[in-house]
Amino acid sequence: MTAGRAAVFFDRDGTLNEEVDFLTTPEQLRLIQGASTAVRSLNTRGFPVCIISNQSAVARGLLSEADLIPIHRKLTRELGRDGAHIDRIYYCPHHPTAGIAPYNVECECRKPRPGMLQRAAEELSLDLSGSYVVGDRIVDVQVARAVGARAILVLTGYGMTALNDCRSQGVRPDFVAASAREAVEFILETDKGDHHQDD
Repeated sequence: MTAGRAAVFFDRDGTLNEEVDFLTTPEQLRLIQGASTAVRSLNTRGFPVCIISNQSAVARGLLSEADLIPIHRKLTRELGRDGAHIDRIYYCPHHPTAGIAPYNVECECRKPRPGMLQRAAEELSLDLSGSYVVGDRIVDVQVARAVGARAILVLTGYGMTALNDCRSQGVRPDFVAASAREAVEFILETDKGDHHQDD
């Protein structure tokens, strides 16, 4: 049995906050209804909660890594209003072909590669095979598969397009949820609760 706690990894845009196509300012960030309640439910059950987000807007020169700080500050503040908190936020600023140096590179952190999940596992002592990935794109399902986690596709954001992509490419999520809130309901119903309660 692998030591470590199971965690829940959320994609950011289109999963917790509304998709706006390259969110570049805090003013553009609006939580999807029920997202904060969903995160708080996981906090209550003792799950570490992380965000894993591809942010190729940095590589494309649309914003800097420093510009992400106030965006993530607003995200944590909005969640906090409902008593929810995120343990860690991980993002990939790279793109393999588009953008500017030093960000236009092949990397191990851009989903569907598992770098962000592996870093979280090391830093927070997590059991990835017992964890969940919740997102609105096929890469979120694929990155879950890459580490043996369970994949939940939400139909907010690009979810409907992603569902078609999954079907056409033979990629199967473990569950398809209308929203992050429904995804969390599925997690809490199916989780055995024996691997994240004792730190």
